Amino acid sequence: MNPISQENADVNAAIDAELQLMDPAVRASRSLAARLLDPEFVEVGASGRRWTYEEMLAALPDLDGGGGEDGPRFEPSGMGGVLLAPGIVHLTYETDFGGRRARRSSLWRRRDGETGWRMYYHQATPVPAGD
Repeated sequence: MNPISQENADVNAAIDAELQLMDPAVRASRSLAARLLDPEFVEVGASGRRWTYEEMLAALPDLDGGGGEDGPRFEPSGMGGVLLAPGIVHLTYETDFGGRRARRSSLWRRRDGETGWRMYYHQATPVPAGD
């Protein structure tokens, strides 16, 4: 595979994994979410709270977007990414959740010997009203 094709494949794999994490069924399942979060995961949420891997796995079913198949869902837009280095993808996008918008940034990594991408870092910043 040529380098550009591999870069596109890596970015697309990270986007797919990011979208999986927005799925209420994945958010409700500790085992499914654990496959997508890196053991060294850290998040700075839109509230400013810092989350660790264990804190996120414990809270995820009860956080926004975890309300089951019929509950409200995150609506992503403008998602794109870039391969920063072998095994590191940076994604940026916006979400709307019930009229609340946030700009989001995620770092995904794939360690040597692993086939799947895992979210290493995530940050959400609220979008001011009218912006």
